Formats: sequence, C-alpha cells, structure tokens
Amino acid sequence: MRPRVKQKKTVTGPILLSKSQNEEEADAPLEDLISELGSRNDVIRVKARRSLVAKGKTVVPLLIKALADTDDTIRWEAAKTLSEIEDPEAAPALVKALEDEIFEVRWVAAEGLTRLNIRGLMPLLHALTEHGDSILLREGAHHVFHNLTKGALRKCLTPVLAALEAIEHEGGGTLGNPPLHEAGSTPGSAPGLRDAGEGEKAF
Repeated sequence: MRPRVKQKKTVTGPILLSKSQNEEEADAPLEDLISELGSRNDVIRVKARRSLVAKGKTVVPLLIKALADTDDTIRWEAAKTLSEIEDPEAAPALVKALEDEIFEVRWVAAEGLTRLNIRGLMPLLHALTEHGDSILLREGAHHVFHNLTKGALRKCLTPVLAALEAIEHEGGGTLGNPPLHEAGSTPGSAPGLRDAGEGEKAF
C-alpha cells in the first residue's frame, strides 16, 4: 500500500508583498519630500534627498524652484540633490546659486557644476560674460574651473582660470571667502547643521 502524499496547496490569488520603507518614501508626494529637505532631523532630510535622487530628472523643476527657497537648509539640500542627479537642465540654476548668500550653498552648487563637467560650462561662461563684475560668481567659477583643470578639460580651461586670477590681482580684490577650492573645511552638511548627520561627507 502506497503512503499518502500530501498535496501542496496552489495559491491562485495575487501575492501581496509589503512595501519596504524605501519604496514608501519613494512614493511620498514630491511636495512632501521637498518640504522634508528643510527638516532639522538629519535622518529625515537625508532620506528625502535620496528619494528625490531616485526619481531622477522628473524632480529637477521642483528642485530648481527650491533653490530660491528662503530656508538655507532647503537651498543647500536642493543644490546637493541636483548635484547628485547630474541633469544639465539644472546648470543655469546651479550657476545662479553660485551667488547665494550662504557659503555652503555656493560650495555645493560649484561641486554640482563640476560633476556636470563640460555640460555645465556654457551657462557658467555665459553668466561670466553677463555678470563678470560679481565677485561671488567669479569665486564660484574659479572653484569649478580649478576642479575641471584636473581632468580632460585642463588644456582649454587653464587659460580661463589664469584670466580669472589676473582680474582679481589687477583689481586688488579677493575671491570673497577663502577661495572655494582652498577652504579649510569642506562643508559636509547643510548650513547650521554641520554637527548633525550620519557622519557623511558631502563630496
């Protein structure tokens, strides 16, 4: 007599999988994520930024708008998020952010333009042509050009960098705060929150 074999039950209905926390964050309304960029809680802020980066180019217009927010932290996070998305459409906004009143925001904007590489050069060169009298703009451009001369663009950007430095020397001016590429400490978090966070370096 053969032993009876238990039949495995076949599941015919849909299998419902619970969403992970990251998926739930990614599904959050965009406006909520933008608002969370200004949170004083660094964990909330970083999670919101990562969710926005995951959405890619679709959130760029909202982030560009956030670059004009009155909250320094939101502007820093918006610049940081745009830097990580690396969409050339954000280049003009990042160039404008080089003149932000907050040093940390200017720093992150310059790093974002550096990451765009040649794709961010035209808006920056155009801004220098139109507003070359802005010390903050020249300072930011110097930061970007200094970074890019370490790579494939060295040959074409070295003369531009030298010209910027000559303007400062001839005018007896300075590049504002310590030149961005020579700053004593790299801003690793949003303004006013330098001691908060998960110990991450911005760059």
